[in-house]
Amino acid sequence: MKTLIQLEIARTLRNKKFMFFSVLYPAALYLLVAAGAKDTGKVGDTGLTFPVIYMVSMATFGAITSVLIGNAERIAKEREKGWVRQLRLTALPGRGYVTAKVASAAVVSLPSIVVVFLVAATAKGVRLDAWQWASLVAVIWAGSCVFAALGVAIGYLATGDAVRPIVMVVYFGLSILGGLWMPTAAFPEWLRRIAEYVPTHAYAGLGQAIERGDAPGAKDAAVLVLYLVLFAGAAAWLYRRDTHKN
Repeated sequence: MKTLIQLEIARTLRNKKFMFFSVLYPAALYLLVAAGAKDTGKVGDTGLTFPVIYMVSMATFGAITSVLIGNAERIAKEREKGWVRQLRLTALPGRGYVTAKVASAAVVSLPSIVVVFLVAATAKGVRLDAWQWASLVAVIWAGSCVFAALGVAIGYLATGDAVRPIVMVVYFGLSILGGLWMPTAAFPEWLRRIAEYVPTHAYAGLGQAIERGDAPGAKDAAVLVLYLVLFAGAAAWLYRRDTHKN
């Protein structure tokens, strides 16, 4: 398993297009959207300014990019090429394969979070206490496991040709509905109620609570745990189904 993890990390780092999209694109999007935003105006009833809210949104967006798109597309292509079938002939357990995928994605997701934070601090003057910066990195990085599990499930659900459109629909749908591109305060009332139970909304909500100096909300944490169980269970079931088919 250790060897596979090292291999997956090396393959991820060699993929320059994926690295750019995962690490630099969220920071560039933050600069583009937050450039003209006021640094002092509060957004809705959040008590936070737009540059601060959008910083967490783009950090979570970057983390999701790394673990969701990367995992789904690589797994679907590896299944078609027979790589997964070859791994099943070794002593590597199924959980080892999934762990390697999550580890390789985490290598990219952490830099994407840190780069967004650095850009927000230098370009928009976002200032937080040291414990808040550390907690934000830890919470956003750990929360990306939910979407890593979703990526594994999609990778076993879709074929190599169909995986990209499927994952992009899920990716952009969750990002928009979860309020990562614009605050949910701008949504209609009915849409805000739906967004409260979307995993990306809960994911960003944990970070926004820390930005306010509060403890992460129990409701947001419970929603993420529920989705983690759901996505991981689906991934495990799809992996077993794929094993029986082969």
